[in-house]
Amino acid sequence: MSEPGPDYTADGVPTFDYVRDRIERRAATADGADELDAATPEAHDLDRQEAERAEAARAKLEEIRRSLG
Repeated sequence: MSEPGPDYTADGVPTFDYVRDRIERRAATADGADELDAATPEAHDLDRQEAERAEAARAKLEEIRRSLG
């Protein structure tokens, strides 16, 4: 049987610090990817389209409320 690495216990279980570091690294990578995605022209177009749909939905809901009295 091989010797476990420095980030594992003698039983082969990852240490808390190792697991925490992996989670933080993955979260940072995801945050960075979100920031990059938001900076693209396509993202701005999607944001604009979403805002237009939300406004249209709000207007339609208001129209329905007025028609119901």
